[in-house]
Amino acid sequence: MAAFIFCNNVNESSDDLLQGSAKYRQPELIKVLNGKHVDQYNNNFPTYEKYFTYREQVINKYGIVLISEPEEGQQPFPDAPLSNGFWGNADYRVYTEEIQDGVYHQLAEPLHGRRTTIAKGALFVFLPTLVLLPFSLAVWWIVIRRSLRPIEVLRQQIGSRDGGNLSPMDLGDFPAELAPIAASVNRLLDRLRAALEAEREFAANSAHELRTPIAGSIAQMQRLVAELPNGSAKMRARGIEQALSSLGRLVEKVLQLAQAESGVGMADHAIDLVRSVRLEIDDLRKKPQYAGRLHLNVDGCPTLMRKVDVDAFGILLRNLIENALIHGLPTVPTTVSVQTDGTIAIANAGPVVPLPDLEGLTKRFSRGATPAAGSGLGLHIANMVIQRIGGSLELASPARGRNDGFEAIIRIPQ
Repeated sequence: MAAFIFCNNVNESSDDLLQGSAKYRQPELIKVLNGKHVDQYNNNFPTYEKYFTYREQVINKYGIVLISEPEEGQQPFPDAPLSNGFWGNADYRVYTEEIQDGVYHQLAEPLHGRRTTIAKGALFVFLPTLVLLPFSLAVWWIVIRRSLRPIEVLRQQIGSRDGGNLSPMDLGDFPAELAPIAASVNRLLDRLRAALEAEREFAANSAHELRTPIAGSIAQMQRLVAELPNGSAKMRARGIEQALSSLGRLVEKVLQLAQAESGVGMADHAIDLVRSVRLEIDDLRKKPQYAGRLHLNVDGCPTLMRKVDVDAFGILLRNLIENALIHGLPTVPTTVSVQTDGTIAIANAGPVVPLPDLEGLTKRFSRGATPAAGSGLGLHIANMVIQRIGGSLELASPARGRNDGFEAIIRIPQ
């Protein structure tokens, strides 16, 4: 646009100069036509060799050139009409004016001078623009980045909030336009945190309060079963004992769920996960129903240090191992393998779990097609804890390297 305006201005100025020069020359030309100042004619015609040179002629209506400058150009301008005004072709811009009856004065300017001026002017317009454009783009990019940085910070802070991170956002660096949004999110997080804490506290307190009376009831029923003679009453007492045992396990799972939802996971110091795995397996081996059913494989991995909360890891590992023992074949040991890259795999033998059922096993109270007793919370609790730790849980059926069975693989990063 600047070059276009510059071109128009150059053409207008050149036309004005061309017309002014013609007006300036016409009194002398009239004197020449009337036979006066013939000797002074050639000396009065201005030429500008440095910039451009005008061509001039006086021609009658019959096409006869009466006066010409320079003299060797005594031919009419090609196609230039004998009428007042401007006319141009590819090479010249011609101004024509009738100075006497049937006699016309024509002054022509070669266009290469205008084109050279326009080209130089366009170069001076575009060259600074091309030089400054990268710098301008860099300045714009920096300004836009600085302007959008608070929005990106707000997006990252909101995106990092979930069930395990309900901490309030820092409002110090936000501009006035974004501070109300962050404050509203903080108020929402406060209400959500209070509701979740109340729910978790209720679940934990309820589980704690129920554990003692349930354990006492189980002990009383076991004593009653021992004292009753064989018969229907003893069978009913055993059924009550089993129901109380299932209720006790469910209460234990609810307590673990409350602990998992409380956000336990990462720790400030590293612990030896191999030692924790050994302790959990030794504890489970003491139970009569699990005796001889566990095999530990830590070959090549004597220690595995990770910054993990020891209670959270115990909940994670116990739920996965108990799930494998409950639903696996009792005649084939369940294998627990620890590798140096932080992978811990728990595999059992048993029927293959269909893929649609496998994808939903980590949901709360989700159970596959199995006759074994369970609450449907074990894998859900394990999945919650592994997310708090920052690792991943992968379920595979059949187990890797087998044609049957089920395998849970947890990966704990450094």
